[in-house]
Amino acid sequence: MLHVVDFVVFIVFTLGVVVFGCSFFKQDSSADDFTSAGRSIPGWVVGMSIFATYVSSISYIGYPGKSFASDWNAFVFSLSIPIASYFAARYFVPFYRNSGSVSAYAFLEEKFGRWARLYASACYLLTQIARMGSILYLLAVPMYILMGWNIHVVIVATSVAIIIYSMLGGIRAVIWADAIQGFILIGGALLCLGILMFSMPEGPLQTFTVAANSPMGNKFSLGSMGGQLTDSTFWVCLIYGIFINLQNYGIDQNYVQRYHAAKTDADARFSALFGGYLFIPVSALFFLIGSALYSFYTVGVSPLPSVIAQKPDYVFPYFIVSELPIGMRGLLIASIFAAGMSTVSTSVTSAATVVLTDYYKPIMHGTDRHHVVVLRISGIIVGLLGTLVAIAMLSVESIIDAWWTLSSIFSGGMLGLFLLGFVGRRIGRKASFVGCLIGVFVIAWISLAKRFDLPGPHLHEYLAIVLGTCAIFLGGFVLTWLWDNTHIR
Repeated sequence: MLHVVDFVVFIVFTLGVVVFGCSFFKQDSSADDFTSAGRSIPGWVVGMSIFATYVSSISYIGYPGKSFASDWNAFVFSLSIPIASYFAARYFVPFYRNSGSVSAYAFLEEKFGRWARLYASACYLLTQIARMGSILYLLAVPMYILMGWNIHVVIVATSVAIIIYSMLGGIRAVIWADAIQGFILIGGALLCLGILMFSMPEGPLQTFTVAANSPMGNKFSLGSMGGQLTDSTFWVCLIYGIFINLQNYGIDQNYVQRYHAAKTDADARFSALFGGYLFIPVSALFFLIGSALYSFYTVGVSPLPSVIAQKPDYVFPYFIVSELPIGMRGLLIASIFAAGMSTVSTSVTSAATVVLTDYYKPIMHGTDRHHVVVLRISGIIVGLLGTLVAIAMLSVESIIDAWWTLSSIFSGGMLGLFLLGFVGRRIGRKASFVGCLIGVFVIAWISLAKRFDLPGPHLHEYLAIVLGTCAIFLGGFVLTWLWDNTHIR
């Protein structure tokens, strides 16, 4: 059970975040204030917000659980971020800052027509709902382990608190809260790693020797270097990371809104680089915590119940409640909540913005006050849908695997459509539409082939976004060339 001191620390911090977010509420706030903060946020704050959004409780609990149960293969995903953040700072940031629209998908309508904007925004909404569900589930796990509270109740109560401060404060509240929480979660993780390593009987170095000589193989392995496409090898994970991160930085409304919120173009470019590069060492920190947890329990510093060991995502929260001193437990749980709340609030705000800009405004001509109402109602609905997904997540074995698979599927190859419009100046609308259909078919095939034992190669689910993107991109060029040469448009 959580000590009363820890409980007070946790409650004070969590309520403080909610009150802080609500403090940005203004009765006369405009839709522009809500969605882009009037382009008034310093670059370092936006960068910390991007970092905190990327971390989330998926990283805080899922990464240690993944490296505890297997190895560092999933860390390869982080190594692809410099590529995406470079392209963001060089090309995507100035493109969006000069676009005149806070929506990431307005460009697709100008290039290919209304269908392209609706397709991409629908894929985005599905991805964000799945992401919110994954994070809300991971936020509830520590409280279930610590206090034995009903996990369904924790999920619902947490989502309500996040929705309230997200809808009252808008993107300004979200970004500032993210920045503060980013510092707290880094400090909490460093504190936990230090306790783990210095608790080893033979000192911190024993953490590395035990993990490196595991019966399952080197726990620090980055995965097989082979060329097979059916497993999560080093190359599969790297290619998946490049495509997902290009999508995040290039067409994800979460990031695009932050580019718009920065004070200047230079601030926006700095935020993209700062937020991306900071994630690399911090994600390594989370994987190292997982390896340290393995060594800690392997040498018998403390017993690990078999029921916890069978659920890797529960190991880190169990360590917190059973091994950390009073006061620190509350701080660590507060850090996990900080990570998750920042990401869910970002998803709620950005999804509401997409509903307003891509679905409501094109068909309704309301006042600015009406737009603010639509933003808040949309945020509530999206938040509730994320809550339902979180409850459904209770049956998954690894939250990282579940989230990455859903992300690859729901992304729908929209990166391919964006790159088609960004790079191809003469791509026809008909060609882009048919190319998109081809990409969706490829994604569906890869996603379902192994599950239903369909004929043909059974590729890893991470490759769905990779091959789907390539199919849309190449299909659009090839079809445009064919129809140009046959005089059909």
